[in-house]
Amino acid sequence: MPHPTTNEYLDEYDRELDKIVAACDGDPRSALKALLLVNEQLEHILNCLNAELVKHVLRHRRQTLH
Repeated sequence: MPHPTTNEYLDEYDRELDKIVAACDGDPRSALKALLLVNEQLEHILNCLNAELVKHVLRHRRQTLH
């Protein structure tokens, strides 16, 4: 199965962006705010997961040293 081309990805991004703007009553500024908020939430989740991973690795290292 062939991989999507860059243009296909960009077309998909355009379609998704159109949906987001439409969901914000056609206001691009509101759509951008919504995307920024979602990005902030995802960064928080990623930071939490990273902190848990670090704890796990440190705990595992301590167990293997004893």
